[in-house]
Amino acid sequence: MLSTKRAVIFAAIFAGLVFAQAPATTPATIVVKGDVTTPLTLKAEDLAAMPREKVTIPDQDGTKVEYEGVALREILKKAGAPLGSQLRGSALTTYVLASAHDGYQVVFTLGEIDAAFGNAKIVVADKRDGKPLFEYQGPYRLVCPDDKAGARSVRMLETLEIVRLKK
Repeated sequence: MLSTKRAVIFAAIFAGLVFAQAPATTPATIVVKGDVTTPLTLKAEDLAAMPREKVTIPDQDGTKVEYEGVALREILKKAGAPLGSQLRGSALTTYVLASAHDGYQVVFTLGEIDAAFGNAKIVVADKRDGKPLFEYQGPYRLVCPDDKAGARSVRMLETLEIVRLKK
């Protein structure tokens, strides 16, 4: 009788293990939406296929940290944001609202990003010192090496929304 109970318990545990499902995980993405001709949902492999850049910034302790990723302007170009010769007139009222997983948001104007205007170097990084970003930073992070403060270096970046002000 005792062995029958053990067999039933073992069968129940085994069935639970066999039929238990791991939670579904979605690949990390960056959504580019808003006033663009081609809204995007970029995965790691999409970013890996785009032109890559490296930038170096000081860490909190003063050591140099190298981030690698894709220039924000390249992602915006791919989405069809008005850049280059299209960045004239009312298009100059367009901004990028960058949003993080935790709700943190910052703004960049297209004028400061465009190579012919501000030419700000802003990178959507997926690597730090050649390795994937730490969990609390990534999987994607905006890095702004020319900013004097790090407040616009958005950790856990999820969304880039392009907004044109209407008057």
